[in-house]
Amino acid sequence: MKPDLRQAWENQVLIGDGAIGTYLYQLGFPVGISYEELNLTSPEVIGNVHRQYVDAGAQLIETNTFSANYDKLSKYGLESKVGEINRAGVRIAREASGRDGYVVGAVGSIRAGRRSNISTGELKRYFEEQLSVLLSEGVDGILLETFYDVEEIQLALQQVRKLTDLPVICQFAVENIARTLDGFSMQDAYRILSQEGADVIGFNCRTGPNGIMRALETLSGVMNLPASVYPNAGIADYVDGEFRYGASPEYFGQMAVPFADLGARIIGGCCGTTPAHIAEIASALSSYVPSPLPEVEPAEINRIVIQEPAEGNQPERSSEPSLVDLVKERHTVIVELDPPRDLDITKFMKGAEALKNAGADALTLADNSLAVTRMSNMALGHLVQARIGLRPLIHIACRDRNLIGTQSHMMGFDALGIDHVLAVTGDPARFGDLPGSSSVYDMTSFEIIRMIKQLNEGIAFSGKPLKQKAKFVVGAAFNPNVRHLDKAVARLEKKIASGADYVMTQPVYDPELIVRLREATAHLDIPIFIGIMPLASGRNAEYLHNEVPGIQLSDEVRSRMAGLEGEAGRAMGVQIGKELLDVATKHFNGIYLMTPFMFYEMSVQLMEYVWEISGRRLSPLFH
Repeated sequence: MKPDLRQAWENQVLIGDGAIGTYLYQLGFPVGISYEELNLTSPEVIGNVHRQYVDAGAQLIETNTFSANYDKLSKYGLESKVGEINRAGVRIAREASGRDGYVVGAVGSIRAGRRSNISTGELKRYFEEQLSVLLSEGVDGILLETFYDVEEIQLALQQVRKLTDLPVICQFAVENIARTLDGFSMQDAYRILSQEGADVIGFNCRTGPNGIMRALETLSGVMNLPASVYPNAGIADYVDGEFRYGASPEYFGQMAVPFADLGARIIGGCCGTTPAHIAEIASALSSYVPSPLPEVEPAEINRIVIQEPAEGNQPERSSEPSLVDLVKERHTVIVELDPPRDLDITKFMKGAEALKNAGADALTLADNSLAVTRMSNMALGHLVQARIGLRPLIHIACRDRNLIGTQSHMMGFDALGIDHVLAVTGDPARFGDLPGSSSVYDMTSFEIIRMIKQLNEGIAFSGKPLKQKAKFVVGAAFNPNVRHLDKAVARLEKKIASGADYVMTQPVYDPELIVRLREATAHLDIPIFIGIMPLASGRNAEYLHNEVPGIQLSDEVRSRMAGLEGEAGRAMGVQIGKELLDVATKHFNGIYLMTPFMFYEMSVQLMEYVWEISGRRLSPLFH
């Protein structure tokens, strides 16, 4: 009979296994699929990976179930197979590990370091569902790995302890060794988990042996439990379309004994490691005898408090009221002017100045709308603000930037004093002028709103505290040109719940729809800017109606525009726009004018009409 898992690591350093996900990638399985589903579709592949690690010397095998929870599997339509995938994962690992091997059920973080809208109740249900299956299949213990904050791993550990007294290994993914993402020092995080019943506490992922060595060293003086370490094989590099890790197996062998000397009783590998890395660790520790862990005195647990920034460190902020404040008091006009598709900004800046002189409250700039490449709206927004003195309102699309790029972009806006943004999903790249480019979509429109507002709390997308708070006013896009307006409004309510401060609609060409929209949104407590885009010609009308998603023209409008081109088409487009404004200004204070084809004179005429019918008198500055 093999000894109990707790007895095993008292007397020796157990050799853990290495990566599964990145190893499957090296074997030719693509990024973007559920590796956990392979437990059902290709069990022989997963079994072979486990056996390779066992043959290399691994004594502790973790199941291929890291992301096999309801939330993660739902992204692949596999949420109904949580039980099947986890049961298969344990059985495959058990068969591969043999009589003398240990199998631990791998459970990964669900939030993964992101401030998501997954409630505590949902987390409990998801963890309990997965853990119940793993335990029912007879694992030797549970491995909670790649957690970024104390709150979530503590919650997961509590769910384990409600179900079993089997050994539990808890591992943090470390980036900044000083604190967890929710503000605890590593020493305090260690104390909390030890009090909650963790048997082993350690680190995995995010960094290589050097970073995890430093993290382990921070626990000196507080560590009275065995530690576990599963470093990455260094930092990943992207070469010729492939991810590659540089830390060699020999290097891992060299680091094994120093890890053990610091109290590590389980040593394996994470991303980028292979059976060769595990073989070197096993060889280095073949005759190693661990020393007893010291006893330590309990200490108070302190959580970091994010301090308000000092007065002198605050960037200069505009004293102007926000658009949300303005629109509560009077009619407020946002005008859209598309950034140019070439390097000449002369006409754009001339148009922006004309719109400023006509009394625009803000100039809004799209983010490569229709997936067509245009000049950076950040750069042009800054120029409009600095040279013309007109408030920029910048669109930010989910399509073009991943989480890193999006936060970087938002930090740049904050540094430039650009604080009004509109969060949009963005049209797919394959329909634009560079169809071979990728659509990122790391976030939904709901998530990007929520994460931008998180910056206002002084918290980065990763959950790390920032030294100061942003002050973004975030808009949400809304398309009322749908068959079921009630369903569209319900979706809009979710955006408002995510933190949207105002709403900007797609262009509306039906006066009756404006009235129905007012009735359908009367219960909402944030302002709505009604989109009005004057038609430039009959062909423009047909193109918008038939080819552009989210835009629908009435038969009456199409009939009036039919056959009109040039000046005649633009004149009729302005006239139809004025008729729409007659209705819109009665029901909404917010007006969103979209300029077609850089014909900013059309937007000037419509803006002047808004001021005329609303009775607003402009100062001489605007004439």
